Amino acid sequence: MPADDLKGLIAWLKANPDKGTQGTSGVGSAPHVFGAFFQAETGTRFQIVPYRGNGPALQDLVAGQIDMMFDSPATSLPQVANGAIKAYAVTSKRRLTAAPNIPTVDEAGLPGFYFSIWYALWAATGTPREAIIRLNAAIVSTLREPTVRQRMADLGLEIPLLEQQTPEALGALQKAEIEKWWPIVKAANIKGE
Repeated sequence: MPADDLKGLIAWLKANPDKGTQGTSGVGSAPHVFGAFFQAETGTRFQIVPYRGNGPALQDLVAGQIDMMFDSPATSLPQVANGAIKAYAVTSKRRLTAAPNIPTVDEAGLPGFYFSIWYALWAATGTPREAIIRLNAAIVSTLREPTVRQRMADLGLEIPLLEQQTPEALGALQKAEIEKWWPIVKAANIKGE
């Protein structure tokens, strides 16, 4: 990919419709949806290439078989650090602790283009409230541990603010994510396999 920054990438994709390729970890995966979102937001067109997992897609990116990926910091930052791939931006409002030199999408010229892959602990419907409160307290306590915080930062994972570490906040996040992404999934006619 000849572009050196995000604005250059978007310009190249616009000048070369359908020539660029984006690898994903599979049909219907988060990176597939992010690619559709990126096309809609930037007015670009490129081929979305599904792989059987993130590893094969990243290998082909490093080998130059595909042009780009939307990937998690945990797997892509080592490749960025050794110069095998370029990082154009992080898709969050803040720079990553593990990669402070990579600009945010706001700084790179695509303001508001936020998305992230997040992790949560779920319990079965009907789990007693007391059990959920105890599980949540244990997780919050674990996330305060300095070694856990450092390991998460090293992997490029950001720990949510304390007020976001509640079952209610998780429910609100899930609802907001469904409301944001479902129309994009439908518009792009993305179906899981």
